[in-house]
Amino acid sequence: MSGKHLLVVSQYFYPEQFRINDICSEWIKRGYKVTVLTGIPNYPQGKFYKGYGFFKKTKEHYNGMEIRRIPLLPRGTGALMMALNYFSFVVSGFFWSIFTDLNADIVFIYEVSPMTQALPGVWYAKRKKIPCFLYVMDLWPENVEIVGGVKNKTILGLIGKMVNYIYSNCDKIFTSSKSFISAIENRGISKGKIKFWPQYAEECYKPLNKDDNIIGLIPDDGTFNLIFAGNIGYAQGLEILPKAAKILKSEGKRVRFNIVGDGRFKENLISMTVEENVREMFNFIEKQPADKIPEFMSACDAALITLSGSRIFEMTLPAKLQSYLACGIPIVVSGNGEIQEVVKESGAGLYCNAADPEALSQIIAELLSQTDEQMTLLGKNARKFYEENYDRSMLLDKMDKYFIAGSDNRNV
Repeated sequence: MSGKHLLVVSQYFYPEQFRINDICSEWIKRGYKVTVLTGIPNYPQGKFYKGYGFFKKTKEHYNGMEIRRIPLLPRGTGALMMALNYFSFVVSGFFWSIFTDLNADIVFIYEVSPMTQALPGVWYAKRKKIPCFLYVMDLWPENVEIVGGVKNKTILGLIGKMVNYIYSNCDKIFTSSKSFISAIENRGISKGKIKFWPQYAEECYKPLNKDDNIIGLIPDDGTFNLIFAGNIGYAQGLEILPKAAKILKSEGKRVRFNIVGDGRFKENLISMTVEENVREMFNFIEKQPADKIPEFMSACDAALITLSGSRIFEMTLPAKLQSYLACGIPIVVSGNGEIQEVVKESGAGLYCNAADPEALSQIIAELLSQTDEQMTLLGKNARKFYEENYDRSMLLDKMDKYFIAGSDNRNV
């Protein structure tokens, strides 16, 4: 496959921090030519990054690949701007797919929400009569209904038709969680067309010794340090943390919640910690480069994953799961469904049902009572499970085979 030209379609790309950045960089190392069709970086703050705009850096190069940016409106802070952000990428992508002079061999669509971003890739593949692969990490219209709160049946019906159109015009559909397979099958898609291809963590995510430079940001003072690193959004279910902290405080437990990142829910979360009178138990740290996150994890005792109690999240494996496992750190999960199965199978930590602050406080207290040897074992289990199930080379080797089959035969 060396020399094959991949068109990667992703509304989000470097300098926005998404795993597709690393995937594309690895494909370059494997001999592929990679062109990325993306938008103007504005995630998660909702405003264009400094130096970028409608007529600024519309083409740039990153790690050996070409990035082509098409116009879109920034996400802003409200639902209307979010919808316009999604729509503007589709409109720009439609005209791009018609008039571009690019000649790729395979289209690979990296689908985190919104699903609408897949349309330019599908249109381009149909026009060029080349294989189109879709990587699904968010289910639509379920995500729109449950997370977005859209209840209008007409709107959901139209979105459902769009999703069916995208699925039916892709040669292969990959999913980041096993639970997504049956959901996509239920839309009339052949099971043979759908494959589980879990996310992996970038190479920087690995066990590290405690970094003295981090101690100033995460004190080493005998307090049990938990870390949450990532997008501080509404879907993450983080509102449970101040309530669990209040219970732990009443029990005299010394726990610190280190929240590393940025997002639309951050100010609300800070306000909630004040309202619950637990502000001193929370340490908010500004968003960090991905390669710095393992250093912060090395200064902590366990890592946190919280998910909303909504049905859609029972089928979701968030990307931070692989990052935490790769760093060999014990994991605390507040979430339902497939993520519980992973934590149970890996022996990497403890879990409880979503949206239950009492249960979350109990499993944190249980971790506090573990010996150093028991905590070390949890961390070793995490890393071992990562290497056996989410190893980057193993997963990319699998994708190479799909690319070869896809080029030789559209019925992969």
